[in-house]
Amino acid sequence: MKRLSGLLAVLAFGAIFVGLITGYGERQSVSDLAVYYLTQVPADLGAPNVVTGILISYRGFDTLGEVAVLFMVAASVGVLLAGEPGGKTVSQPTSPQAPSELVRNGAEVVLPLIFLFGAYVIMNGHLSAGGGFQGGAVVASGVMLLMLAYPKGPLHHGFLSITESLAGVVYVSIGIAGMVFGAGFLDSHILPRGEFGTLFSAGAIPVISALLGIKVGAELSVIIDRFRS
Repeated sequence: MKRLSGLLAVLAFGAIFVGLITGYGERQSVSDLAVYYLTQVPADLGAPNVVTGILISYRGFDTLGEVAVLFMVAASVGVLLAGEPGGKTVSQPTSPQAPSELVRNGAEVVLPLIFLFGAYVIMNGHLSAGGGFQGGAVVASGVMLLMLAYPKGPLHHGFLSITESLAGVVYVSIGIAGMVFGAGFLDSHILPRGEFGTLFSAGAIPVISALLGIKVGAELSVIIDRFRS
């Protein structure tokens, strides 16, 4: 009976997906809403990357909520995996296996490139594909490679916590400054727009993107390190 019910459920979902696939058609023209944002973001915010301009400025409160959710995830993982009550860490049954020479030497070559690319993605998020969230994830992947190459190397949680907290405080402060001196929360017009298409342009968007990258990179690095311990 259970197998029959499962088979019927699979067939029902299959019928739904077939209907969605057969009824799907490519849009032949850009919608009016898309045209509005494609023209409004470069003209109003001075950011060639429309997605970053929307996420950081027009959807500022939503982005703040996403950052808050990531912070709660990092804090929850830290509470669950930090150790036993009373400050005693859980003993490991076996010592971690030493990485091979290939992994360690490869990490020494690739790690600077990963961190450099992460910084590039963060700083150029208002000009091309990328931004704070993507660049922070790239930086965290470099931290994970560092842990694979040096499994016994400690990660300074205090430094990461202070860095993450300062980035969050400055991020919210810029948002409040937008409410005081601009038109709303995280209004990028509080800083000069600069020349369109250059690195120092789009008002406060590059600064906000850098703060998001620092915050996301620090939080994801702490989560990865907690799973290691």
